[in-house]
Amino acid sequence: MIKGLLVVVVTIIVIVFPLSLQGAQVAPRVEMAILLDTSGSMEGLLEQAKSQLWKIVNELALTKRDSKTIELYVALYEYGKNSLPQESGYMRMICQLTGDLDKISEELFILQTNGGDEYCGEVIRKSANELDWSKDNKDLKLIFIAGNEPFTQGDVDYRESCSLAISKGIIINTIFCGNYQEGINTFWKDGADLADGSYMNIDQNLQIYDIVAPQDDELMKLGIEINNTYLAFGLDGEEFKKRQQEQDSNALSISGGTMVERTISKSSPQYRNEAWDLVDASKEGSIDLEEIEEGSLPKEMKGMNPEERKEYIEELSRKREDLQNQINQLSEKRDKFITEERNKLKDSTQDTAIKKAIREQVQKKNYTFE
Repeated sequence: MIKGLLVVVVTIIVIVFPLSLQGAQVAPRVEMAILLDTSGSMEGLLEQAKSQLWKIVNELALTKRDSKTIELYVALYEYGKNSLPQESGYMRMICQLTGDLDKISEELFILQTNGGDEYCGEVIRKSANELDWSKDNKDLKLIFIAGNEPFTQGDVDYRESCSLAISKGIIINTIFCGNYQEGINTFWKDGADLADGSYMNIDQNLQIYDIVAPQDDELMKLGIEINNTYLAFGLDGEEFKKRQQEQDSNALSISGGTMVERTISKSSPQYRNEAWDLVDASKEGSIDLEEIEEGSLPKEMKGMNPEERKEYIEELSRKREDLQNQINQLSEKRDKFITEERNKLKDSTQDTAIKKAIREQVQKKNYTFE
């Protein structure tokens, strides 16, 4: 009898356990490390990175694998700055891979350039080893390194670093800030070829300008309005919400178009704030509205009973969803207008280079675009 019972139990475990794992399957990931040369000659590159982060996010927001929307994680390094310690190779990891896109934006706006030596091989090796890359071979793992000095500088052989990266499934894309042939002659293309990536060149001093679309004004208004649906909770919640508003101001300081791109990002699944926003946290199931302490609640919700809390969060969630739908509808019309205007022009900036590479590499990994 006992033996028979054990057989039944084992059979149930064998059948049910894998099914439970399938139900708990995590979302596919796209991980992107941006390695920026911040030496003295790279002011233009840095300005492009500030202005075009949200365009790249919006491109990746369209990506799916096996009909599942991806989760985007971004890391940031700087290299080639004299003010960084020599023993570190004049480089540092600014942000570990994170889904907190406001944090990436904040750090980009803090960055300053300064003269120095640019060691591409070493910064690639560091990022390949230091970052918490996914262990899932299906996930897309990308490095984008941008600079304008020979790829061979420094004591670390770039060929060894590129081989290390691709052995971990990390694709390396190189962006040379200068003449296309000069980038080939200084081994930027070779670095990309060794790690299954793309070699690109850009004019880092090209003046960035917006194509103004008829939908821009309304989109900017919606971008400000959607902030009112975020409810900061916990000890640091208000600081995170303040940072959200500061990144709006930073985007607007670059241009109206950059602010519009940031607004569009807020309507995408890639803009996740469950660490501090009660609406996202409730949606993700990372917090129990009945169990959360009164002192951690935002002032708008203090004194509410559990049922009132639930109704309030659901109302804000519906409002945010409505705003996101409006943003997405306007964005589609705007994209069509921008594409038609852009096709009349020829430019070569950081976002167009990165978006082209992403499109190609995403499709090789069996990801699709909506």
